[in-house]
Formats: sequence, C-alpha cells, structure tokens
Amino acid sequence: MNSTAATTSTFGIKTLMPWLVGLAAVALIGAVFLYDDVLVPAPQMAENPVIFPDGTALSVQKYEVTVAEWNVCHAARACTLNLRVAKNRTESEMPATGLSYLDVSQYLVWINKATGQNFRLPTVREWEFMAAEVLPDTPDPIFTDPQLSWASSYLLEPQTKRTLRPQGAFSTTSQGIVDLNGSVWEWTADCYSGAPKRAASNCPAYFVGGEHIAAVPYLVRDPARGGCAVGVPPAHLGMRLVRDKLSD
Repeated sequence: MNSTAATTSTFGIKTLMPWLVGLAAVALIGAVFLYDDVLVPAPQMAENPVIFPDGTALSVQKYEVTVAEWNVCHAARACTLNLRVAKNRTESEMPATGLSYLDVSQYLVWINKATGQNFRLPTVREWEFMAAEVLPDTPDPIFTDPQLSWASSYLLEPQTKRTLRPQGAFSTTSQGIVDLNGSVWEWTADCYSGAPKRAASNCPAYFVGGEHIAAVPYLVRDPARGGCAVGVPPAHLGMRLVRDKLSD
C-alpha cells in the first residue's frame, strides 16, 4: 500500500482504528502517512530553510532521526536494526545511533517510499555550512590542501562531548536546527575515495559531520571498534534528513 489517505473501502475497521488513534496522538506534530499498514509520522523539519550563498535553499530535519522514528522502519521490516534505549530514557527523545551507512541507506529508501518525498543526506559542504554558527572556531589549518582538511581536524580539534545525550541537549541554529554540535556524528552523502566522481556503489567510506569531519567505512556502526578511515573516531554515528526546497 502506498502512502495515501486510508479509506474504508480499502481497509477494514480493525486496520483503521490503530491508525486513527495514532493520528490523534501525532496531530500536533505534523502529517502522518499510512504505508504497508504502518503509521509513519512525517519527519519534523526545522522552522526555516538553510539559504546558501548561491541562493539555493535546503530544508533540514530539526533533530537527528530518533530511536522511535528508526524503529518504525524496523517494524515495517525495512530496516534491519532494532534499536533500544537506556531504561531511564524514551525512544522519542534519544537519537538513533550505531548506524552504518548501509543502515542509513535502508532508512532513506523506506522513508521516501512511505512519505512520497525526496529526503536525502546532506553533502559535506551543506553540513558544514548549516553547522557553522554552532561549531567552535578552529585554528588556522596546518594543511591548506582541501584533500587534507581531515588531517587538520585530526590534529587541532579537541575531542569533547562524547556522552550520548537526549535531543535538545546542545545548541540550536538560527534556522531552528538542533544538536549539530552534539555527540552524534551525522552521515553525509559524500564518498571518501580520493576520486570525487566515484560511484556510491563502489565507495568504501563516507564522510560524517560532527565535532570534526571524519571518514568512516560504510559498514561501521561503532567507530570506536570499527575504526575511522581518517581522523579521530567519532563518538556516535547517526543521521539527519534534508530535502531540497523548491522555489514557491
């Protein structure tokens, strides 16, 4: 079943009742979609788009994808991982972490089918631009070659904020984007390969944005154990959706 409004001619009352109850619960958050008999809340986007110097605009998810959001994908049998949180936390307040690039790709395919939207991961350029106002100033780089920018980050930036915390624990940008400077590094769409045009299907590692830009092998879920292609390993790996904003 594609993401459409449910009707009694298509679904029985037993199918509709949980959907209607869920709809009432999330009505204050935003739109919901019914996809394969699973209720899918629309991702909550930041209040204002990010406007780039060239005038293009990008809608950005307000918070990182949460455990609750992720587990809807798992319940729909579209995401392999079933995530859990500590007993003193709720799934709706904790960011989904321990995600590999492969995991993230599963979620992207599913959320776009479920909502009929075109969500994606940000590029490194987009991530750095939207996070610039909340990230600390950095010293002048040791290496000026853009291909070696990761090395400057590795040598110069302090490693802090390693503890996983609930959403809203860190800064908010002027556009309303939360926790870009937090303890979760977010996957980007850019491949680390030394060849800008390398196909994603043949990419061994991708860049993640956080306290510094790092490159992580695409199958790694725990960078502390699985290693980091370049730079000091991130603390936690998660994701944030973006969507190209069309002109009105």
